[in-house]
Amino acid sequence: MSICLRRREFIAGLGSAAAWPLEARAQRSAMPVVGVVNGASADVSAERERAFLKGLSEGGYVGGQNVTVEYHRLDGRYDRAPALIADLVRRHVAVIAVSAAPPAVVITAKAASRTIPIVFAVGDDPVKLGLVASLARPGGNATGVTTLAQEVDSKRLALLHELVPKAVRVAALLNPTNATNAETTLEHVQEAARVIGLQLQVLHASTSREIDAAFATFGRERPDALFITGDAFFGSRLVQLANLAVRDRIPTSYAAREYVAVGGLMSYGANLADAFHQVGVYTGSILKGAMPADLPVVQASTTTTIFMGIFGG
Repeated sequence: MSICLRRREFIAGLGSAAAWPLEARAQRSAMPVVGVVNGASADVSAERERAFLKGLSEGGYVGGQNVTVEYHRLDGRYDRAPALIADLVRRHVAVIAVSAAPPAVVITAKAASRTIPIVFAVGDDPVKLGLVASLARPGGNATGVTTLAQEVDSKRLALLHELVPKAVRVAALLNPTNATNAETTLEHVQEAARVIGLQLQVLHASTSREIDAAFATFGRERPDALFITGDAFFGSRLVQLANLAVRDRIPTSYAAREYVAVGGLMSYGANLADAFHQVGVYTGSILKGAMPADLPVVQASTTTTIFMGIFGG
């Protein structure tokens, strides 16, 4: 009798041991999933994603422990966004966080789901874009941060002129596939150029080859300075842009400090790491039960200005 009991206990123990991996997998799958859609490339995303995780941890959530964080980097390929967002919606993720991407990507996410919370970081006015009802009371399922990128572009052009006071003709490089951003930025920059008294030449690029072609034009026409608009695609090509500007000795202003880290002359703009941190904070709050409708949109105010000394050495 005792032998039979021990045999049954042994077999039962084997069954329990076999169930452990299944239970562990079930626990992992039960963790909420946050889909992070980042318009930039890995080259410029590491610091910002660390800032996001720090903000998330302040709400008590740590990736791999009690939340699954999925990073999806568009690398400036905005055409990939609709299929990606459709997949996140199909899988009913807990939160969709969209950062360093065109407003169209956030608009796509909002159109795809009226129930999944969306936390964004956009450069334009989210009320104007139709993402929220108001900054103080967003309503709906979206909230986040506005970096006011287009508004600081006017200041950035003025700083470029201070750095190159003899500049008369300034070229501006825009990405036409990021239509909303390009249009709004151009309006601000054209008005700022008129006030300062600059002649503005506008060129477009949405591929590496088109960037090379634009710089070939600069080489022929020799503008006094160059203004690179803030865009995740340009961020994914920051080494190419910085190297070409140095090669052609064109004083150039950029929207993010990562360009300066690889040899660019000057950057001025919102601190995107701070914006990502706030997106993480809001994501954590929503995972704890807060409603996006009740979380006011934060207006980013921190800016960074970096100069790399006298251009051209």
